[in-house]
Amino acid sequence: MTQPFTVILVDLDGTIMDSAPGITRTLADALVELGLPVPPPARLLEFVGPPILDGLRDVAGLEGDDAQRVLARYRTLYRATGAFEAEPYPGIRAALERLRGIAPLAVATSKPESTALRILEHFGFADLFTVIAGASDDESRSDKADVITRALALLRERGVDLARPVMIGDRIHDVEGAAAHGIPTIVAGWGYGAPEEAAGAIGVAAAPEELPALVEAGPIRSI
Repeated sequence: MTQPFTVILVDLDGTIMDSAPGITRTLADALVELGLPVPPPARLLEFVGPPILDGLRDVAGLEGDDAQRVLARYRTLYRATGAFEAEPYPGIRAALERLRGIAPLAVATSKPESTALRILEHFGFADLFTVIAGASDDESRSDKADVITRALALLRERGVDLARPVMIGDRIHDVEGAAAHGIPTIVAGWGYGAPEEAAGAIGVAAAPEELPALVEAGPIRSI
Protein backbone atom coordinates (compact mmCIF):
# COMPACT_ATOMS: atom_id res chain seq x y z
CA MET A 1 0.00 0.00 0.00
CA THR A 2 1.32 3.46 -0.89
CA GLN A 3 2.27 5.53 2.14
CA PRO A 4 1.07 9.16 2.07
CA PHE A 5 3.42 12.12 1.99
CA THR A 6 4.07 13.53 5.46
CA VAL A 7 5.11 17.09 4.57
CA ILE A 8 4.71 19.28 1.47
CA LEU A 9 7.35 21.81 0.39
CA VAL A 10 6.07 24.54 -1.94
CA ASP A 11 7.97 26.97 -4.16
CA LEU A 12 6.85 30.62 -4.20
CA ASP A 13 7.57 32.36 -7.53
CA GLY A 14 5.77 30.65 -10.39
CA THR A 15 3.94 28.28 -8.06
CA ILE A 16 2.04 30.35 -5.48
CA MET A 17 2.61 33.82 -6.90
CA ASP A 18 2.72 35.18 -10.44
CA SER A 19 5.63 37.44 -9.49
CA ALA A 20 7.17 38.03 -12.93
CA PRO A 21 5.95 41.63 -13.35
CA GLY A 22 7.74 42.88 -10.25
CA ILE A 23 10.88 40.80 -10.78
CA THR A 24 11.41 41.69 -14.43
CA ARG A 25 10.58 45.39 -14.07
CA THR A 26 12.82 45.79 -11.03
CA LEU A 27 15.69 43.98 -12.66
CA ALA A 28 15.41 46.07 -15.82
CA ASP A 29 15.38 49.26 -13.72
CA ALA A 30 18.48 48.16 -11.80
CA LEU A 31 20.39 47.38 -15.00
CA VAL A 32 19.42 50.71 -16.58
CA GLU A 33 20.45 52.66 -13.49
CA LEU A 34 23.87 51.01 -13.59
CA GLY A 35 24.31 51.59 -17.32
CA LEU A 36 24.14 47.91 -18.24
CA PRO A 37 22.21 46.32 -21.14
CA VAL A 38 18.76 44.92 -20.43
CA PRO A 39 17.96 41.46 -21.85
CA PRO A 40 14.81 41.16 -23.99
CA PRO A 41 11.53 40.43 -22.15
CA ALA A 42 11.53 36.71 -22.97
CA ARG A 43 14.96 36.32 -21.41
CA LEU A 44 14.07 38.41 -18.37
CA LEU A 45 11.44 35.78 -17.56
CA GLU A 46 14.28 33.31 -17.02
CA PHE A 47 15.08 35.20 -13.81
CA VAL A 48 11.78 34.13 -12.23
CA GLY A 49 12.46 31.25 -9.85
CA PRO A 50 16.24 30.61 -9.80
CA PRO A 51 18.63 32.61 -7.61
CA ILE A 52 19.14 36.10 -9.08
CA LEU A 53 22.92 35.65 -9.23
CA ASP A 54 22.42 32.59 -11.44
CA GLY A 55 20.30 34.65 -13.82
CA LEU A 56 22.78 37.50 -13.89
CA ARG A 57 25.47 35.01 -14.87
CA ASP A 58 23.51 32.87 -17.32
CA VAL A 59 21.25 35.50 -18.93
CA ALA A 60 23.02 38.85 -18.51
CA GLY A 61 26.61 37.54 -18.54
CA LEU A 62 27.44 39.33 -15.29
CA GLU A 63 29.63 37.96 -12.52
CA GLY A 64 31.84 39.28 -9.75
CA ASP A 65 31.55 42.93 -8.75
CA ASP A 66 29.17 43.80 -11.61
CA ALA A 67 26.72 41.10 -10.54
CA GLN A 68 26.96 42.14 -6.90
CA ARG A 69 26.23 45.78 -7.78
CA VAL A 70 23.14 44.79 -9.76
CA LEU A 71 22.01 42.45 -7.00
CA ALA A 72 22.34 45.15 -4.35
CA ARG A 73 20.35 47.68 -6.38
CA TYR A 74 17.77 45.08 -7.37
CA ARG A 75 17.21 44.06 -3.75
CA THR A 76 16.71 47.69 -2.66
CA LEU A 77 14.20 48.41 -5.43
CA TYR A 78 12.43 45.08 -5.06
CA ARG A 79 11.92 45.40 -1.31
CA ALA A 80 10.47 48.89 -1.80
CA THR A 81 7.90 48.18 -4.51
CA GLY A 82 8.59 45.21 -6.79
CA ALA A 83 7.83 42.54 -4.22
CA PHE A 84 4.15 43.44 -4.25
CA GLU A 85 3.80 43.64 -8.04
CA ALA A 86 2.48 40.08 -8.06
CA GLU A 87 -0.75 38.13 -7.90
CA PRO A 88 -1.62 34.73 -6.42
CA TYR A 89 -2.44 32.24 -9.16
CA PRO A 90 -6.18 31.56 -9.53
CA GLY A 91 -7.16 28.59 -7.42
CA ILE A 92 -3.88 28.33 -5.50
CA ARG A 93 -5.30 29.39 -2.13
CA ALA A 94 -8.03 26.75 -2.22
CA ALA A 95 -5.48 24.14 -3.33
CA LEU A 96 -3.12 25.03 -0.47
CA GLU A 97 -5.95 24.88 2.04
CA ARG A 98 -6.80 21.38 0.83
CA LEU A 99 -3.14 20.35 0.85
CA ARG A 100 -2.76 21.57 4.44
CA GLY A 101 -5.46 19.06 5.35
CA ILE A 102 -3.24 16.29 3.94
CA ALA A 103 0.11 17.24 5.49
CA PRO A 104 1.93 20.27 6.92
CA LEU A 105 3.06 22.86 4.37
CA ALA A 106 6.40 24.67 4.11
CA VAL A 107 7.62 27.30 1.68
CA ALA A 108 11.03 26.61 0.11
CA THR A 109 12.02 29.51 -2.15
CA SER A 110 15.22 30.94 -3.59
CA LYS A 111 13.81 34.40 -2.82
CA PRO A 112 15.32 35.92 0.37
CA GLU A 113 13.47 34.55 3.35
CA SER A 114 12.64 37.96 4.81
CA THR A 115 11.15 39.11 1.49
CA ALA A 116 9.18 35.88 1.04
CA LEU A 117 7.66 36.36 4.50
CA ARG A 118 6.63 39.95 3.67
CA ILE A 119 5.00 38.86 0.42
CA LEU A 120 3.12 35.97 2.00
CA GLU A 121 1.93 38.17 4.85
CA HIS A 122 0.88 40.92 2.41
CA PHE A 123 -1.27 38.52 0.39
CA GLY A 124 -2.60 36.68 3.43
CA PHE A 125 -0.89 33.34 2.78
CA ALA A 126 1.64 33.17 5.63
CA ASP A 127 -0.64 31.39 8.10
CA LEU A 128 -1.03 28.43 5.74
CA PHE A 129 2.58 27.37 6.29
CA THR A 130 4.28 25.71 9.24
CA VAL A 131 7.61 27.24 8.17
CA ILE A 132 8.78 29.70 5.51
CA ALA A 133 12.33 29.00 4.30
CA GLY A 134 14.25 30.98 1.71
CA ALA A 135 17.60 32.33 0.67
CA SER A 136 19.73 34.34 3.06
CA ASP A 137 19.90 38.08 2.42
CA ASP A 138 23.60 37.82 1.49
CA GLU A 139 22.88 35.02 -1.03
CA SER A 140 25.26 32.64 0.76
CA ARG A 141 22.24 30.34 0.91
CA SER A 142 20.33 30.52 -2.38
CA ASP A 143 20.56 27.18 -4.22
CA LYS A 144 17.28 25.31 -3.94
CA ALA A 145 19.01 22.29 -2.36
CA ASP A 146 20.38 24.57 0.39
CA VAL A 147 17.00 26.22 0.88
CA ILE A 148 15.40 22.79 1.26
CA THR A 149 18.06 21.91 3.83
CA ARG A 150 16.92 24.92 5.85
CA ALA A 151 13.24 24.11 5.40
CA LEU A 152 13.77 20.56 6.63
CA ALA A 153 15.78 21.78 9.63
CA LEU A 154 13.04 24.23 10.61
CA LEU A 155 10.39 21.54 10.20
CA ARG A 156 12.42 19.11 12.29
CA GLU A 157 12.60 21.69 15.08
CA ARG A 158 8.79 21.81 15.05
CA GLY A 159 8.48 18.05 15.27
CA VAL A 160 7.09 17.55 11.75
CA ASP A 161 7.35 14.02 10.34
CA LEU A 162 9.96 14.18 7.55
CA ALA A 163 9.69 10.53 6.52
CA ARG A 164 8.10 11.22 3.12
CA PRO A 165 8.41 14.81 1.88
CA VAL A 166 7.30 16.05 -1.53
CA MET A 167 8.21 19.27 -3.39
CA ILE A 168 5.85 21.36 -5.53
CA GLY A 169 7.55 23.79 -7.92
CA ASP A 170 7.64 25.00 -11.50
CA ARG A 171 11.33 24.98 -12.48
CA ILE A 172 14.13 22.45 -12.99
CA HIS A 173 15.84 24.02 -9.98
CA ASP A 174 12.98 22.71 -7.82
CA VAL A 175 13.23 19.21 -9.29
CA GLU A 176 17.01 19.05 -8.96
CA GLY A 177 17.16 20.73 -5.55
CA ALA A 178 14.60 18.30 -4.15
CA ALA A 179 16.31 15.32 -5.82
CA ALA A 180 19.53 16.22 -3.98
CA HIS A 181 17.62 15.27 -0.82
CA GLY A 182 15.90 12.25 -2.35
CA ILE A 183 12.62 14.18 -2.44
CA PRO A 184 10.20 13.76 -5.38
CA THR A 185 8.69 16.78 -7.12
CA ILE A 186 5.28 17.56 -8.56
CA VAL A 187 5.65 20.26 -11.20
CA ALA A 188 3.34 23.27 -11.26
CA GLY A 189 2.52 23.39 -14.95
CA TRP A 190 1.07 26.93 -14.74
CA GLY A 191 4.45 28.42 -13.77
CA TYR A 192 7.46 29.60 -15.77
CA GLY A 193 9.22 26.32 -16.45
CA ALA A 194 9.50 24.87 -19.96
CA PRO A 195 7.94 21.41 -20.45
CA GLU A 196 11.34 19.72 -20.47
CA GLU A 197 12.02 21.03 -16.96
CA ALA A 198 9.52 18.48 -15.65
CA ALA A 199 11.89 15.61 -16.48
CA GLY A 200 12.43 13.60 -13.32
CA ALA A 201 9.24 14.82 -11.63
CA ILE A 202 6.62 12.35 -10.42
CA GLY A 203 3.77 14.33 -11.95
CA VAL A 204 2.66 17.59 -13.53
CA ALA A 205 -0.38 19.54 -12.37
CA ALA A 206 -1.89 21.61 -15.17
CA ALA A 207 -3.76 23.76 -12.64
CA PRO A 208 -3.65 24.23 -8.85
CA GLU A 209 -6.86 22.27 -8.30
CA GLU A 210 -5.09 19.12 -9.56
CA LEU A 211 -2.48 19.22 -6.78
CA PRO A 212 -4.40 17.53 -3.94
CA ALA A 213 -5.14 14.41 -5.99
CA LEU A 214 -1.51 14.13 -7.09
CA VAL A 215 -0.27 14.53 -3.52
CA GLU A 216 -2.81 12.04 -2.18
CA ALA A 217 -1.63 9.49 -4.76
CA GLY A 218 1.63 9.33 -2.81
CA PRO A 219 5.15 8.52 -4.01
CA ILE A 220 5.34 7.08 -7.52
CA ARG A 221 8.14 6.75 -10.01
CA SER A 222 9.29 9.77 -12.00
CA ILE A 223 8.11 10.66 -15.49
